[in-house]
Amino acid sequence: MSLFETLPPVASSPDRPAEIPLAAWKHPLGAHVPDAGRAVQDVSPVMIDDGPDQGLPLGGIGSGAIGRTHRGDFARWHLEAGTHRYQSVYANQFSVYVEHEGQRLAQVLCTERPKDQLRDWQWEYPRGEGNYYALFPRAWFDYLSDTLPIRLTQEQFSPIIPGNDRESSFPVGVFEWRVENPGSSWVKVGLMLTWENLLGSAIVGGRDTALLAHNRNAARREGHLQGVEMLRDHEFSGAAWDGSLAIAAVEVPGVTVSYRSRFTIDGSGAELWQDFAADGQLDDLDDQSVSGDEQIGAALAITFELAPGETKTVPFALAWDLPVVSFPDGARWHKRYTRFYDDSGSNAWEIATDALRYYRGWRRQIKAWQEPILADPQRPEWYKTALFNELYYLVDGGTLWLDGPLDVPVSERRSDLFAYLECYDYPFYATHDVAFYSSWAILQLWPELERQEMLQFAATVQQEDLSEFVVDATRERAPRKLKGALPHDLGAPHDSPFLRSNAYTWQNINDWKDLNLKYVLRAYRDCLLLDDRALLDQLWPTIPIALDYIRQFDRDGDGLLDHHGADQTYDTWSMEGASAYSGGLLIAALEAASRMAELQGDPDRAADYRAWCNQARASYEAKLWNGEYYRYNTGDNPQRESIMADQLAGQWYAGALKLPAIGPREHILSALRTIFEFNVIRFADGMMGAVNGMTPDGHVDTSDPQAEEVWCGTTYALAALMLQEGLEQEGWQTAWGAYNVTYNTAGFWFRTPEAWYADKRFRAGMYMRPQAIWAIEYALKRRAAER
Repeated sequence: MSLFETLPPVASSPDRPAEIPLAAWKHPLGAHVPDAGRAVQDVSPVMIDDGPDQGLPLGGIGSGAIGRTHRGDFARWHLEAGTHRYQSVYANQFSVYVEHEGQRLAQVLCTERPKDQLRDWQWEYPRGEGNYYALFPRAWFDYLSDTLPIRLTQEQFSPIIPGNDRESSFPVGVFEWRVENPGSSWVKVGLMLTWENLLGSAIVGGRDTALLAHNRNAARREGHLQGVEMLRDHEFSGAAWDGSLAIAAVEVPGVTVSYRSRFTIDGSGAELWQDFAADGQLDDLDDQSVSGDEQIGAALAITFELAPGETKTVPFALAWDLPVVSFPDGARWHKRYTRFYDDSGSNAWEIATDALRYYRGWRRQIKAWQEPILADPQRPEWYKTALFNELYYLVDGGTLWLDGPLDVPVSERRSDLFAYLECYDYPFYATHDVAFYSSWAILQLWPELERQEMLQFAATVQQEDLSEFVVDATRERAPRKLKGALPHDLGAPHDSPFLRSNAYTWQNINDWKDLNLKYVLRAYRDCLLLDDRALLDQLWPTIPIALDYIRQFDRDGDGLLDHHGADQTYDTWSMEGASAYSGGLLIAALEAASRMAELQGDPDRAADYRAWCNQARASYEAKLWNGEYYRYNTGDNPQRESIMADQLAGQWYAGALKLPAIGPREHILSALRTIFEFNVIRFADGMMGAVNGMTPDGHVDTSDPQAEEVWCGTTYALAALMLQEGLEQEGWQTAWGAYNVTYNTAGFWFRTPEAWYADKRFRAGMYMRPQAIWAIEYALKRRAAER
């Protein structure tokens, strides 16, 4: 089959082209969001707030990501491990040329314009004249300008395919244009992709001309494939920005692909623009001269004619080969995709041309994954939108998917290493207390990655690091990690991820009450749902160690753990004595541990955990149940009777894994209905999700900033629990509030934060926990399977 398609006219609604699912999120091209949420500056003056001009990222899992906004520009750069850059690179654009009834028009398809570059290009496509749609990993730009005599729609995607551990890692994006001539006369169309050679560049903060030197571009042709390869004119060193880039297209009868391998970006851009604007194609100039202190780019154009009523689709591909991840400690690792190419950094052209050969098959696989969910009328359309789009962070989250250290032969490399950041404001890899919520996505879609991450945590259980650090919250000194204490994280990009855990310094995690419990529950969940006895055999030896460690925190002998401060995932919101949160997690974890002990043929431990669990459950009811819900804690403090939205996190896992409930069913349902009435409905009329804390008299708990916040991820987890327990209306209303803020009212799309307040202030954008929405999907699938 040809890589190009000529199609008959397709009937579609005026505001939605064919082939765009109803669940795709929609926003007018380049439209401003005047009432967008703003970062909380009284908590931290350095919180990232790039505003609502965002869009889906391109790139594979662990390959680095390039974010393209709904304005049409490429502005978000996550190509260096753990580093966030946000700045439009204006040379990176798509432009259109149309010749119709003697009239010629050339237009950059971006609603912005640069201040000091490329001033002779025709910028500022009219805001709002078209729509942007997104349903991860696919996005669509639908152009509806009255000045264009054609209908233009571009679909972009990368091959993020569940269960696919090969193409899902590829550093590539595909852009397929659908061009329709609705008129009664012929039109000539040109589409141009321009791209800066960014090798050696830090993107933002001013360019170091010494870094930009030694770049060169070369035209490439391979059969029908035509494009430009962007290179560094020196020996590959394996630095973060060292490697190659490529843009490519396909030339077939009736379609011309033309190029200029080199143009200068610093000036007016007149020469390139005049070439394209004259006839919609380029002069095929291959200039391979090496850059000095100037910025250089490459251009590629596709040109064709359309008869009245004719529709044609034509693709471009963009690829980057930056094969090495480097860290300040000197460690350097191969990225996962190098297993399928090599680690030379010279494979961008091959990756781009492979994309043009195979992208239709990739798209079919993406659609086959999504369509059963999209076709289900029982799932609300808004839920489908959020379910898929929250996966953006698997690509955009500073993700590492590593294939072994540099200079180690393939045959000697260790198993894959996988992790992504909690967020860029808190740049910790695989943050364990948060992954307890978010990992439902990875577990269901890429189970091998979840398996590898759990094995990495298992390896930390007996590790000890007695080097001391200063605890930021208290200014005390504490050891980095004690044996038996699960770490908060697997490291940070400024340190030694995978080699040294626990980069977090805000609190002393050796005293945390939830990390070990969440590890036990996550281990049991993974072994059970993956039906993986070998994984259980690998994880089991660490379970008794983790549980033995936390026994020390039962200071009064009642079977429950006793808190003393902000010693769990709510790391500023203090707890004293026993708490509903950790108490429920403990009961569920002990039930899971006793099941694992039985499976491992260890009846003594199974009996020990059962006895401990029975004591903890009795104390939980006696000390924390107040007749309507479970108390925040048993300490003598003002928030003792606060209604915590996340109080039943243990029951969430217990129910999902068919473990005995942490308390009587009537108590569970009463607590959930109380949470719904107070934390959801009495907070912003149910329009913003579940606020973390409410007082019994119906006011927001203001004892701590985290009590006043809505946590998007815990809201989705709470909704999953409600649906799991049969509270259908309550569950969907709770989840809808989180969706509503993210996609309707606050402009948080593709930067979903950890937390927001009633006035739309937010904290920690681009956050891991919102992927807990996939726990809802698990609950729905399990319910359907049991019918």
